[in-house]
Amino acid sequence: MTQTPQPLVQTPPQPLTSELAAIDQTVRSLAQQSSQELDTTLALLRLLETLHRDISATYFQPLLPNNRQALYALLREIEGQGGWPYIPRMTLRSLLSAMEQTPDPSPDPSPNPSPDPSPNLSPNP
Repeated sequence: MTQTPQPLVQTPPQPLTSELAAIDQTVRSLAQQSSQELDTTLALLRLLETLHRDISATYFQPLLPNNRQALYALLREIEGQGGWPYIPRMTLRSLLSAMEQTPDPSPDPSPNPSPDPSPNLSPNP
């Protein structure tokens, strides 16, 4: 009788799941608190991106299988369980596109009059 192979990616143990939920709640709370502050929100995003890179390079990549078959099996399993963790960066093009779709919240109340294209250069009578 053959055994079913153990999945390569396991559900984290309960204490870790609770800690991850606490981290999730903390990050969401910080995001909510900084929702009106561009610099703070940007700092939070930068921190999350840095953490993602550090955890990936330091802890995740060393755990990857070193043979092609095991790596393929792992990738299939990751895709089947929600995909690869990724933090996309907003491109300049998508930022500009979003700006074009958002109405300007503060229209200029008093437009500057354009200068007379043909100023009177003759002396006053």
